[in-house]
Amino acid sequence: MRLLLLGCTGFVGKELVPALLKEGHELCIISRKNINNLKLNIPLDKFKFLKIDLSKKQNWEDEHLLNNLKNCEGIINLIGEPIADKKWNELQKEEIEKSRINSTKFLMETLKKSRIIPKVIINASAIGFYGTSLTNEFNENSRCGNDFLANLCKKWEDVANEKPFFSRLVIFRIGIVLEAEGGALGKMLPVFKIGLGGPIGDGKQWMSWIHRSDLCGLISKALVDQQFTGVFNAVAPEPVLMKDFSKSLGRCLNRPDLLPVPGTILKLLLGDGAKLVLEGQKVISIKLKEKMYKFKYPLLEKAIYASTKN
Repeated sequence: MRLLLLGCTGFVGKELVPALLKEGHELCIISRKNINNLKLNIPLDKFKFLKIDLSKKQNWEDEHLLNNLKNCEGIINLIGEPIADKKWNELQKEEIEKSRINSTKFLMETLKKSRIIPKVIINASAIGFYGTSLTNEFNENSRCGNDFLANLCKKWEDVANEKPFFSRLVIFRIGIVLEAEGGALGKMLPVFKIGLGGPIGDGKQWMSWIHRSDLCGLISKALVDQQFTGVFNAVAPEPVLMKDFSKSLGRCLNRPDLLPVPGTILKLLLGDGAKLVLEGQKVISIKLKEKMYKFKYPLLEKAIYASTKN
C-alpha cells in the first residue's frame, strides 16, 4: 500500500518504519524534524520525506502534502507530544493536547475538503482513556474516565471519528510500550543495571503493557485486515502489578529490586502526570482475543528478556 505516516519518527517508528518497508509498503513520512535528525536506521532513499509542522493549520495547504495525501491508500497517525517526558504544568498540558487534537482535526478536515478517501486510517489513542484505578478492570466497552488524560483521549478519538465516511478507521488505545531503547523500560534500565532498581510507589498499581514489536505487528495487521475496525486496546494479554514488573526486570538483569522510588519524588518530577504511574490501570482487550492476534510476547518476562538481551 501507499502509506502516509504522521508522527512515526520516534520510539515506535524506529521499528515500525523498517517493518512496513519490509512488507513492501511505499512510505511518505511527515515530521517537523529535519530528515538528518531521524533515527530510523534505514537509508533515506527508501522513503519519501516531508518536513512540515502539522499542528499549524496553514501548513495543510502545502502542495506536496496534498499530492501525497491524494496518492495514499492508508494513513498511520501517531502524532503526539510525549506524555511522561516533562512535568505536567499548564503549558505542558496544553502542548500535549494541542499536538494530538489539532493535527488530527486538521487531517480529517483536509481529507473531507479535498474529497480524499483513504482505504484505512490508523489513529493512536491511549489506555489513559479509562482513567486510573487500583482495583477496576477495563476493556473496550468500559466508560471513559474523568481526569486530564481521559478527557484528552476522548477528544482525540472524537476528532478521529470525523474521518471520511467510507474510510475504515482503527483506533489503538496503546498501553505502556516496552523496548530497551526508550519508553518506561528504557528509563528504568540504567537504574536497575547499577543495582538501585525497585518498584515505583507502593508497587500495587497495575501496568498494562505491550512490547513494541507487538504494537508494530498490530498496526501492520490492521492495515490489511478489514476485520479491524473501531477501537482496540493495544495491550498484552496479561497486565501485571508494578512490584511484579520490578521483580521480573531484576531477574532478567540479575540485579536486585529492593529500592522503591517514592511517589513524592515522582510527583516532583512529573507533577499531575505522576498519577498515571502511581495509580495505573488494569486493561485487557476482549476484541483482540476475538480477532485471534497472536502475540509474539504475551508474557512479561519474555518481553523484558527480549528487550534486554542485547
